Amino acid sequence: METVRRLRAMASLCRQSAAYHPDRSWKLLAEAEYWEHLANAALLEHFEDCTAGLSDQTQPQPTANAITRDERRLPVAFA
Repeated sequence: METVRRLRAMASLCRQSAAYHPDRSWKLLAEAEYWEHLANAALLEHFEDCTAGLSDQTQPQPTANAITRDERRLPVAFA
């Protein structure tokens, strides 16, 4: 997450520089987009790393007295 923060800080600096240097703003704004793209890619990679370890065992298991959605639709005589 530190990487994402630093990449977004670089994008912010590029945007700030673009405001002070209108003659180079197009280049600085393009560079800001590049840094944001890298930040989004790093964030996606971090998210995938975090969720890759999840398996069916970590998913909550229904309890013995839990009613499923299908059972709620059935009339009382069939449930």
